[in-house]
Amino acid sequence: MTMTVAKMMCMCFLLVQLSITFFVFMCCVGNGNARITSAFVRSEFPSVDIPIDHEVFAVPKGYNAPQQVHITQGDYDGKAVIISWVTTDEPGTSKVQYGTSENAYDYAAEGTTTNYTFYKYQSGYIHHCLVDGLEFDTKYYYKIGTGDSSREFWFQTPPKIDPDAPYVFGIIGDLGQTYNSLSTLEHYMHSGGQTILFVGDLSYADRYQYNDVGVRWDTWGQFVEQSAAYQPWIWSAGNHEIEYMPYMGEVVPFKSYLYRFPTPYEASKSSSPLWYAIRRASAHIIVLSSYSPFVTYTPQWLWLAEEFKRVDREKTPWLIVLMHVPIYNSNEAHFMEGESMRAAFESWFILNKVDVVFAGHVHAYERSYRISNIHYHVSSGDPYPVPDKSAPIYLTVGDGGNQEGLAGRFRDPQPDYSAFREASYGHSTLEIKNRTHAFYHWNRNDDGKQVPTDSFVLYNQYWASNEGSWTQKKHHLGDLFGWTAPTY
Repeated sequence: MTMTVAKMMCMCFLLVQLSITFFVFMCCVGNGNARITSAFVRSEFPSVDIPIDHEVFAVPKGYNAPQQVHITQGDYDGKAVIISWVTTDEPGTSKVQYGTSENAYDYAAEGTTTNYTFYKYQSGYIHHCLVDGLEFDTKYYYKIGTGDSSREFWFQTPPKIDPDAPYVFGIIGDLGQTYNSLSTLEHYMHSGGQTILFVGDLSYADRYQYNDVGVRWDTWGQFVEQSAAYQPWIWSAGNHEIEYMPYMGEVVPFKSYLYRFPTPYEASKSSSPLWYAIRRASAHIIVLSSYSPFVTYTPQWLWLAEEFKRVDREKTPWLIVLMHVPIYNSNEAHFMEGESMRAAFESWFILNKVDVVFAGHVHAYERSYRISNIHYHVSSGDPYPVPDKSAPIYLTVGDGGNQEGLAGRFRDPQPDYSAFREASYGHSTLEIKNRTHAFYHWNRNDDGKQVPTDSFVLYNQYWASNEGSWTQKKHHLGDLFGWTAPTY
């Protein structure tokens, strides 16, 4: 009996030690004292584009049936959408019929039609229609096309602008049109996301030549329709949208992208569709162009200075920035490419208490700590990033699944500013709960399954400093082996 009691006491003591060790380890991870480079590297499917005759690219049946349908926000506050589609047989009508009941279209809006050539490729007839004056938090049904070839879809408007409006954003970058791309998109569509923040590099059509460039824009448009026809995709442009191809006589940057994917740039007083801002629910979202001039006194620089003045954290507490090239990146791929934009804008991000910056470009996932490098002035100051509670979290999500494959070579040792990094395909979600906190998840595509891999609780920068109580929290054990997500 005595031996049994002794053994039980010994086991209990070891169990307590294990619990304490686990708790301390998790606290270190969450509070920035540990950095993780995941050893998981998987190419789930070959990094080759899906064949053109695959069902995912199937065009709808019927004469002049609308195809490649997608929507984006059409104004500053979320009471409008721009609906876009393509017809191939003839221009047809650019009218959108819509209403709040299925098969009952009480309203109509008239759009415009355009087309373009790229080398000898002739695009279909591209339609864009602004549908405005919508009610917040309302499901709308819409119909495009005519007769037996008409098609019907729906979308949900966001809640009205309010500091405590909950909302779920999906974040995808560098998607392409491979089987990995399809895995990412299908997983996202089951995530509960309500709007996609897309951080550039859409179709990767520029990896083709001559007429095939335009053809692969068409297949990509059909590929994303399964999501983009039903919820807004907030667009930003990457390097694969530039399409500077002088050997084909094509020297106008962003030509295909600008014809196909409109943005509500004028609503935010921008002079270019490549940089703009919107407000949605409780978030103010700023889209920057990594491949347009942004140094002092350029149009983008001047616009951003004014846009930050328009941000009202009492109404939209969550301030989110989208760009293509990450300004903090510890991957060998594209290392330091974002340095010039960091030098131009990082101090503004900190001054204006940006919550999070999403970027793509690097075909891997990485999350930073809150750090900054704003004190170096060539001859003085810290020449390296330092912890900074006023700084945003930087997230690289260029892992959508394109044909260039994963960027598996991270720099060693892992820099102090890097919290977590992994070369896998996936997508992210940002679930805003109220004005003070949001839940962030990065989900890996693993053997055809969505696997939550990195997550944390994000505390709002504006309300944290104003309330004085929202500081970085410590982990605690919810039960013997449970723990809460890291908080930032």
